[in-house]
Amino acid sequence: MVRNIVVLGGSSHPELVHTICHQLGIPPGNIILSKFAVGETRVEIQDSVRGKDVFVIQSGCGRVNDHIVELLITISACKTASAKRVTAVLPHFPYSRQSDIPYNKTGAPLSKTNNHGGEYSFESRPGTPAPNADGRWPSAPSGEAVSRELKQALERDTGVNGIAGTNGRAGPLKRTNTTDSLRGNNSGAASVTPSSTNGYHGSEYSSKGNTGYKQWVAQAGTLVADLLTCAGADHIITMDLHDPQYQGFFDIPVDNLYGRPLLQKWIRYNIPDYQNAVIVSPDAGGAKRATAIADALGMEFALIHKERRPTRITERQNATMMLVGDIAGKVAILVDDMADTANTITRAAKLVKGKGGATKVYALITHGVFSGDAIDRINASALDRVICTNSVPQEEHKRLCPKLSVLPVHEVFAEAIRRVHHGESISVLFKYD
Repeated sequence: MVRNIVVLGGSSHPELVHTICHQLGIPPGNIILSKFAVGETRVEIQDSVRGKDVFVIQSGCGRVNDHIVELLITISACKTASAKRVTAVLPHFPYSRQSDIPYNKTGAPLSKTNNHGGEYSFESRPGTPAPNADGRWPSAPSGEAVSRELKQALERDTGVNGIAGTNGRAGPLKRTNTTDSLRGNNSGAASVTPSSTNGYHGSEYSSKGNTGYKQWVAQAGTLVADLLTCAGADHIITMDLHDPQYQGFFDIPVDNLYGRPLLQKWIRYNIPDYQNAVIVSPDAGGAKRATAIADALGMEFALIHKERRPTRITERQNATMMLVGDIAGKVAILVDDMADTANTITRAAKLVKGKGGATKVYALITHGVFSGDAIDRINASALDRVICTNSVPQEEHKRLCPKLSVLPVHEVFAEAIRRVHHGESISVLFKYD
């Protein structure tokens, strides 16, 4: 029995809240969560939290934005009611990972069209200036020509943001032989190319550049971190952040628990002769996570490398995938931290079972979001089985997908809450063996 503690649950994952409280031996705190007629969130805490240690459990799934606002209001209400400390427990942290390109429900990137009727590409334009036919470099244009060219470009691209770089930084501008007014600077100068009569490659004014780093795409993760801090959260407990460096956005302590021990335990007890199987990372970003599991279990490791050199954004989903490692005649275990559209793991499964020659393919996922038609994609894929945790609700997913198995995480979070409440070290939860 844990005393002087209150556990409040949001509306995102009530089942997980009840299992955590049952593990701790305490009842969930009484809280009313509803909406006004206008759609605003209403939160009313019916238990006294004065001088108590409060833990608010809310996972980033379903109606993510409503759940975030609900969490913020609950934290603020606890601080207003004189709670001693408020800890936000987010099994799946929202907005910690967003794709460079928005995806529709079928998991394919959306097509973007610019004002000229063409599609955005990964090419850097305008290009680097080239010498004239006589081998000499073009001379710098006059100030009048520059002003005229700039005016024409801006008029032609009305509505297109032509500022180089993002967040006040200069973009990847090419070195040109123009006047200083044409060069990129830290204030975000526009990149304009003089006419081709001076030896330059075209005269188009373009904002195409590097589409993975655009000025008009907000870094929402930083904002969510600031909102939680400003609402009054004193501590954050979460699991398997997509990028561990995300903890640096906070000025308060963040405990990033790992689902790795659960996945390793499942491999030991459910895969016969598991040491002859191969751990496969579906992309380079998850290589460190996959190698840690392979080293702990004494297994071999393979990697899928994505060669992304398309000329248009719409070709990105067709990027070449290459398998690095030998998995022929072996069981392949794909390991990843999150499956949203399930596009990556299903394509990886097709590769390792088709060209790789794997006998069976398992996918071990920490956060099974499975948005859009992800479940249909998994059912039709080469995956033999998908294992994920219940950091987000999985009841509906299990009903629709016979390949899905769920690992409970309530024991890990309950132990983390107990140790944080008593001021004990939680380093034991980071041990993988």
